[in-house]
Amino acid sequence: MSSSLVSSEPSSPDSPSDKKHFEPDELPIHATSETPNRRLVHPNWWWKYRQTIREIAAEFTGVMILIIFGTGVVCQVILSSNPGVAPTPKGEYLSISFGWAVGTALGVWVCLGISGGHINPAITIAFATWRGFPWRKVPGYIFGQLMGGVVGAALVYADYFHAIDIYEGGRGVRTLKTASLFSTYALDYMTNVSCFFSEFFATAILVIVILATTDKGNGPPPPGLLPLVLFILILGLGACLGMETGYAVNPARDLGPRLLTSMVGYGSAVYTFRNQYWLWCPILAPILGAQAGAMFYDVLLFNGRESIVNKP
Repeated sequence: MSSSLVSSEPSSPDSPSDKKHFEPDELPIHATSETPNRRLVHPNWWWKYRQTIREIAAEFTGVMILIIFGTGVVCQVILSSNPGVAPTPKGEYLSISFGWAVGTALGVWVCLGISGGHINPAITIAFATWRGFPWRKVPGYIFGQLMGGVVGAALVYADYFHAIDIYEGGRGVRTLKTASLFSTYALDYMTNVSCFFSEFFATAILVIVILATTDKGNGPPPPGLLPLVLFILILGLGACLGMETGYAVNPARDLGPRLLTSMVGYGSAVYTFRNQYWLWCPILAPILGAQAGAMFYDVLLFNGRESIVNKP
C-alpha cells in the first residue's frame, strides 16, 4: 500500500525549487570536506559504504514502517474482538483504513528525500517503464521493499504473539484465520476474475492520483505535503475499495508478511489458498494495474519530458 514518482533528470543543489517530487536527493555538499588542493574527501570510512546501500536501506525502512502501522492496526482491531484479548474492541474497519494511511504517509516521509519514497514494487516498475527510473536500480529497490515487509511483519508478530495464541485458541496454533492479519485473502464470494480486477483497479487509481499530484503542471501540493496527499489517497482506497480483497495494491505489502507467516507456523497454506492466489492477485494485479494507471496518465494528461510518451 504505497507509492511515488521518480524523475530521471538529476536535480541541481543550487536550485532546490526545481527539484521533482519523489526524486532522490543528491549528496549534500556538507557530506564531504575539501583539502587545500580542492580534492573532496569523505568524512569517515563508513560514509562511502552508506552511499552504496542508502537508497535500498531507505526503501527497506519505508516499507517496514508501512507494515508496522498497517498490520499493527489490523491485529489490534481483529484480535481485540476476542474478550480474552481485550475487555472491549479496540477499533473498527475505519480504524484499519486510517492505520494503513498513517503507515503509508510516514513510510514515504522517512525515505522520500533519499530513495524517492516508492515503498512499492509496482510503483518502482511503473516508473522504470514510463518515467526513466534506472532499471539497474529496480532489483535492489524491490529487494529492500520485500525485506522491509518481512521485518515489519516480524516485529508486529512478536508484539501480538500472545494475543494471537488466545485468539487461535491455543499456544502455537496458527491458521488462515490469523494469517489474514498480515497478508490479504479475498472474501469467499469473490471469483478469481473479480479478485484480480479489484486489485488491478485500485492500483491503477493509486498511480493516476500519484502522478497527478506530482505533476508540476497539474497542481502539486506544497513542498513536504506529498505524504499528506498519500494519507488521504490510501484512506480513500481502504474506505471505498478495500473490503473485497484487502486492497494490497503493493506486492511488498503482501508478499513480505506472507513470507513471514510461512516461517512462523502457518506453513504452505498461505501459498496454496485459492490456487496460488498470493501470486496472481496481490503481486501480478498491482504490477499490471500500476502500468495501466501510468499509461493512462502519460498518454492522455501528462506533458512532461520525463515520460517516454513525450520523447521525440
